Amino acid sequence: MTTQSTMRAAILEKHDAPLRVSQISTPEIGPRQVLVRLRASGVNPLDTKIHAGAAAHARHPLPAILGLDLAGTIERTGRDVTQFKPGDEVYGMTGGVGGVQGSLAEFAAVDADLLALKPANLSMREAAALPLIFITAWEGLVDRAALKADQKVLIHGGAGGVGHVAIQIARAVGAEVFATGSASQLATIEGFGATFIDRDTTVETYVAEHTASRGFDVVYDTVGGKVLDASFEAVRRFGHVVSALGWGTHALAPLSFRAATYSGVFTLLPLLTGEGRAHHGEIMTEATRLAETGRLVPLLAARHFTLETVADAYALIRDHAAKGKLVVDI
Repeated sequence: MTTQSTMRAAILEKHDAPLRVSQISTPEIGPRQVLVRLRASGVNPLDTKIHAGAAAHARHPLPAILGLDLAGTIERTGRDVTQFKPGDEVYGMTGGVGGVQGSLAEFAAVDADLLALKPANLSMREAAALPLIFITAWEGLVDRAALKADQKVLIHGGAGGVGHVAIQIARAVGAEVFATGSASQLATIEGFGATFIDRDTTVETYVAEHTASRGFDVVYDTVGGKVLDASFEAVRRFGHVVSALGWGTHALAPLSFRAATYSGVFTLLPLLTGEGRAHHGEIMTEATRLAETGRLVPLLAARHFTLETVADAYALIRDHAAKGKLVVDI
């Protein structure tokens, strides 16, 4: 398969500056890498923070190509890659941080361990919307909390990116799912199969109503701040709290008095350190399994974006105006 020697890419030269679409050399691949011809790049709130230089935990040396999530077709494989072949449609969270090229480009050299075969029943756009949010949800519910069938799980922020996927994972496990959100998000949350809880309801009230005041077996906080504090009060004795945004200062007494446990989720760790990358590929394989059996559907925004209009997608996220995951067509 012949690959063009140059490619178009959106390049960030200065934090908070416009991305410049330029023609640059197509990357070479190493022995454990594959060259992916991109078809779609998922956009996440974290991308906007990296663009602004506001994510201390997610540094990306400049000049840089942003974009954490991708979906595309394998163009070429390194000599040590055995699990994929040219022509395979794949997806994953593969770069855009830590000096690794991101997905806002026509091609990317990708560590094969980070990828999985794309679900046959999802479009490239739908697939590109999933990696970061699915990995974050899976690591919290399955890897950290070991969620089991018939347990009661509360997901804070159930209509968000991680939240709506976490609902679907929890239902696939067989758990009884509850999720908080604003009144306008009731239909979305219930549409994914969770019992809606208005986020303005007091913890004491919804714990009494839905658990007879015992508390939830697992609580997943996807919001952070005061919501994590509320999670420590909503969990049952010997239960487990997980947070993808546990970065603040929090009082642990409510958790300790319940003899409950806490785990943090730092989804970027394998990308930044190289440790655990194969597990991310395994998690994405689970996403493919769930999607192909009809138990995982991404909530996708209708609007389309290109390399030239990435700034419009970032603006929607910063203004909290995005309804569903945003995707850039490559």
